Amino acid sequence: MSQPFRSGHGFYRPSVCEGITLELREDHIALRSPEVVLALSSAVYGGGFVYADSFINWKVPLTYNCSDPVKDLSFIMEQQGYSLNSSVGLITAANLTHASIMETDGDRFSILCCTTAGTTNAARAGLRRSFFPAYEAGTINTFLFIDGRMTSSAMVNAVITATEAKTAALQDLGIMETMHGRLATGTTTDSIVIALSQSNRYDELHAYAGTATTIGDGISRMVYETVHESVRTQNEG
Repeated sequence: MSQPFRSGHGFYRPSVCEGITLELREDHIALRSPEVVLALSSAVYGGGFVYADSFINWKVPLTYNCSDPVKDLSFIMEQQGYSLNSSVGLITAANLTHASIMETDGDRFSILCCTTAGTTNAARAGLRRSFFPAYEAGTINTFLFIDGRMTSSAMVNAVITATEAKTAALQDLGIMETMHGRLATGTTTDSIVIALSQSNRYDELHAYAGTATTIGDGISRMVYETVHESVRTQNEG
């Protein structure tokens, strides 16, 4: 677990997930894959099950409140030279230099995890809200690249595991939502991306990704640690 961009480095090449790179640019982080891979996400642009090779985390000001973030993202990505047919785009107001990155090798898989976090719009699921604002850009954005093979249902299972880990980190940090004064379970606009190599180098197809599985355990630990670090340091210089 580290925050390599805080030391002035704008480029990060992990020791796992061969060919994957992360680059910090002026207004976004770009995670690039040398090949188009299967991804499942709640992204603003290119969400759902898609095939992509570029994953963009675009920084906007806290005052950003647009009725058409998809249009904004597609315009920015096209300007920056990313293919709209093979890109996934997220929006955040968090400090990109404080992105937390962690990587690991496991039981017939490797995982790279990157999280950016801002909690100004922290919320707790299950409580009634008195208003439902338009898109806000506080946001905890987590990107998981998994070098391995998984079923589609296991990818969905991984979203559950990652969400549980995020919530555990927030509660251990004592992050509160302001409307009811309760511990937060997330923010109102969190996003997650799970990208998967489906490489034939691995003979096992992971059918599950809950916390009792090796791959789910890896996902939960990495999401917990990166959310914890990025939230804990979000207001540091």
